[in-house]
Amino acid sequence: MVVIFIWFIFRFLRPQKKYEWQRNGIFSAFLIALYAEMYGFPLTIYILASLFKIDIPLNRVEGQHLWAFLFGWGERGAIIEMAVGYLVMTIGILLVIVGWKKVYGAKGALATAGIYGYLRHPQYTGIFLITIGMLIHWPTLITLLMWPLMVIVYYNLAKREEKEMVARFGPDYLEYCQKVPRFWPKLSAIKNQIF
Repeated sequence: MVVIFIWFIFRFLRPQKKYEWQRNGIFSAFLIALYAEMYGFPLTIYILASLFKIDIPLNRVEGQHLWAFLFGWGERGAIIEMAVGYLVMTIGILLVIVGWKKVYGAKGALATAGIYGYLRHPQYTGIFLITIGMLIHWPTLITLLMWPLMVIVYYNLAKREEKEMVARFGPDYLEYCQKVPRFWPKLSAIKNQIF
């Protein structure tokens, strides 16, 4: 899974500059930490169990999903938790792919149509959603600590890229920034498209 996700990110975000390689390195570290714990020794569950004197039923589905176990949602809750996590991840993956197609299809021009009409950095939003989905599905202490750091890195990267875009496209990009949010689309824009 680590190899597949890292290939996906490097394939669709295509790092070229040093800071882009660093950004993808942070995401890769998040994935390695998540999957090493998920498929290795579930450290988070055992630490929490020992701290709070909890008996974890590892032979049942809800014992294998931290949120379902901690909130007493039962087996059905564990399955719903897993489905929600995968849904959020899938939306994130689609955002990365659609964003990649639009920006590379623009061939150097300013991409403002399609997904770029709703948010300026759909690929980064996609990465946020992928990792949120992973945290819903299988939170670990390491990844819960790493996630805010990763968001800060991507936020700073987005600001850096926006400065480059202002230098490249000038007033057109500044006007675009006034209309389109950075990471999360305006609900009114989505509502107008749906209804």
